[in-house]
Amino acid sequence: MLIAGFPAGPWGTNCYVAATAPGSECVVIDPGKDAAPGVAEVVREHRLKPVAVLVTHGHVDHMWCVAPVAGTYDATAWIHPDDRHLLADPMQGMSPETTSMLLGGKYEFAEPDDVRELSDAQSLELAGLSFVVDHTPGHTAGSVTFRAPRPAEGISEVMFSGDLLFAGSIGRTDLPGGDHPTMLRSLATKVLPLADDIVVLPGHGEQTSIGRERMVNPFLQDLDAPPAPVTRGL
Repeated sequence: MLIAGFPAGPWGTNCYVAATAPGSECVVIDPGKDAAPGVAEVVREHRLKPVAVLVTHGHVDHMWCVAPVAGTYDATAWIHPDDRHLLADPMQGMSPETTSMLLGGKYEFAEPDDVRELSDAQSLELAGLSFVVDHTPGHTAGSVTFRAPRPAEGISEVMFSGDLLFAGSIGRTDLPGGDHPTMLRSLATKVLPLADDIVVLPGHGEQTSIGRERMVNPFLQDLDAPPAPVTRGL
């Protein structure tokens, strides 16, 4: 499995490109502001063909380039229905300060030509890869994570966590659509039960793992969840 990630734009949002191998189809995850050139570079370097754009949530720093990337490669965009309205009107999900800053310029947003909606526990087969969708509201109403198996490399899964979980922290809940108790419930029910060896690729900052966050993340310390599943070698 090939995963290339890079931070893009003024918010340093991590955009990821995932494929089975060089020279194959690929999936782009969270192409935010200024991400399109980085996606194009990864695509050229590894001879890839984007067929899908996955959006963890509708905040502008994660979806700014969804329409341009999807349009350039004739790819399908996937987003949860609770955040779909933000594709065309991302200002609804911003703080007043961010809105004021962005309105200093002229910006127009529109849905890509092909948009499909995600649902909780959905299985996606895209570009030869398998993804499990977990609906994890709290940061936004339509936040999701994507988990892809990666057992051949000594870990059970990779999780693209968006702004649900970071190394040592979690996503903010003070923006429109955010809700802190809902965020804690998502963490307790959708994160804590996962295996420790799962690698977490967050929307901002460095990668981490479920086991590390279970031990050191202060936001997870007081949450109750079922015991983590035991993983064994193949």
